Amino acid sequence: MRKIIIGVMGPGNLATPTDLNNAYQLGQLIAQNRWILLTGGRKAGVMEAASKGAKMAGGLTVGILPGSNTDGIAEGVDIAIVTDLGNARNNINVLSSEVVIACGMGTGTASEVALALKNQKKVILLNENQESQQFFCSLSPENILIANNPEQALELTKKIVSDIAK
Repeated sequence: MRKIIIGVMGPGNLATPTDLNNAYQLGQLIAQNRWILLTGGRKAGVMEAASKGAKMAGGLTVGILPGSNTDGIAEGVDIAIVTDLGNARNNINVLSSEVVIACGMGTGTASEVALALKNQKKVILLNENQESQQFFCSLSPENILIANNPEQALELTKKIVSDIAK
């Protein structure tokens, strides 16, 4: 049986303490459900926090790296995919994920959410930014879900994964 991949996307250096805490918890919850965590792989912000959380819970992690080597990789990444694509790797991130969880918001995260929506992927927004929630909901209300905490994001993810399996 093919493994379920859950993408957690979010800001790197501009991640807030709330983003980091949520990402860490998401990583743990994803691992506890025996799903594979996919991030942008860098040792920064949400990518690093989610990978650490998943590793602490015994999970498997994949990092899709922007450069031509593994420099700057998060310590919690088990499988590194080196792309040499820069920000173009964002398309790989979203297309490889059954569900995309946007933990926080930044320009890179916004591009990943937009790419996911363009490809009819379900996206869970876990952030406090009302403007980004309204904007993305206006683009694709049927594919955007809002979570107020990691536990709610997990419940939404379970429903999406269950619907995909049908």
